[in-house]
Amino acid sequence: MPDVRAGTARINGISMTYTDRGEGPVLLLLHGHAYDRSMWTRQVEVFAGRGWRVVAPDLRGFGGSEVTEGIVYTEEFADDVAGLLDHLEVEQAVVLGFSMSGQIAMELLHRHPDRVRALVVNDTVPEAEDAEGRRRRHVTADAILTGGMQTYGRNVLGRMLAESTVESLPGVAAEVLSMLQDSPAKGAAAAMRGRAERRDFTDLLRGARIPVLVVVGADDVFDGGAGRRMAELAPGAELVVVDGAGHTPNLEQPAAFDDALAGFLDRLPG
Repeated sequence: MPDVRAGTARINGISMTYTDRGEGPVLLLLHGHAYDRSMWTRQVEVFAGRGWRVVAPDLRGFGGSEVTEGIVYTEEFADDVAGLLDHLEVEQAVVLGFSMSGQIAMELLHRHPDRVRALVVNDTVPEAEDAEGRRRRHVTADAILTGGMQTYGRNVLGRMLAESTVESLPGVAAEVLSMLQDSPAKGAAAAMRGRAERRDFTDLLRGARIPVLVVVGADDVFDGGAGRRMAELAPGAELVVVDGAGHTPNLEQPAAFDDALAGFLDRLPG
């Protein structure tokens, strides 16, 4: 069994918790908004067993990592990830970003292009927010702070998973709800405000000269065609649509998700 290393590092002035398992080329797994690194527990096991060193951090404000109040910008998250790679003495990684962290992964490619060997974006959107989108995110952040994560989790669970998942896989629904409700409210609100101000990544994708995989749940209510747009923007990008999954396909249809990721990794040059 691949060895497990987990710990806490001081990165850019905050404590950051992470899992580090296996040996080989590095696969970096970044969780989504109000989730934590435990969403990748299965993938850490699977891909460490396939000859990868798998690193899965808790992003600033989530899981066991330190909370920064107010607002945390996408650029800060990306710099934290680069700092963690420095701490772990990792020069380059295949970077997988889910939802919010798909945008963090693209920001990492923008700010630290030499650190990204290949890019996997899962159920995210490449465009910046318009005025209404920015307003909506700040309203949501306010609601998180006033209503708490118990209410927020109940309100968004049906959008984080397909309706069929909630009905047929109650254990997965309970796992996701627990992650959402256990997330620190101040961290979740700060990240939500930061997402409102993110850059547009369409030109970045057009200019990408690395392998790109786009994964989308077929029943993701947030997608609105974003996955197909990203796959069309990035030269030579692959698109995988996971049937029977909503916004979180690695938990809803893990075998199909793992097969798609494994196939992409196996085809990487070098």
